[in-house]
Amino acid sequence: MHTPVFGEFLGTAVLVFLGDGANAGVLLRGSKAEGAGWIAITAGWAFAVFCGVITAIAFGSPAAHLNPAITLSVAIETGNFAGVLPFVSAQMAGGFVGATLVWLFYFPHWRVTPEPSAKLAIFCTAPAIRSFRWNLLAEALATSILLLTTHALGSRAFTGTAPALAPYLVGIIVWGIGLSLGGVTGYAINPARDLSPRIAHTILPIAGKGKSDWGYAPVPVLGPLLGAVATGVFLRMAG
Repeated sequence: MHTPVFGEFLGTAVLVFLGDGANAGVLLRGSKAEGAGWIAITAGWAFAVFCGVITAIAFGSPAAHLNPAITLSVAIETGNFAGVLPFVSAQMAGGFVGATLVWLFYFPHWRVTPEPSAKLAIFCTAPAIRSFRWNLLAEALATSILLLTTHALGSRAFTGTAPALAPYLVGIIVWGIGLSLGGVTGYAINPARDLSPRIAHTILPIAGKGKSDWGYAPVPVLGPLLGAVATGVFLRMAG
């Protein structure tokens, strides 16, 4: 079972389980973390990334992308697209499983939480001010920062850095993006973090859920992918 594809699947499942779990802890009624706020959510997602990365590495994926945007950007930079389809498929499946685990873990809390919008926000992102083009730009730029800075960790300037520190540093990067840029769209910056849980929200019999806001769904998918293409081309030209 220790293969790159399985590592991507399991790492992404852990990422979404813990990340969406942080959302649930803050937003669901009766949770001891109810109302903890944005700092708790951004910290929870940062630590979720760390846990997902170390899980992916341990189970066979040393690259630990956990994100179709990262996979696409790396493929464009290197010119090797062989791993794109299997990696992205594994990441999307892992995101669905992670979201399903959140539903099960917080099962009694869905019934006592009256707001459908809060339940949806546990699974996927929504903008603070809805504007397709500006939301798309925000997701693309935030994803580009993620890709540029994580790429910098592997640069020659950091060759002396212990490899074991990389997951911690990636988590810090995601935390920083959440604090600085996340308030505009909720910083999906990862289609597997948004689309797969949105599908789970649509399919699962969540008590009192509303609609899954599919009208906005293209933004947290296309935005990160556009950022991935732009950053991949830039890194290929700069390499």
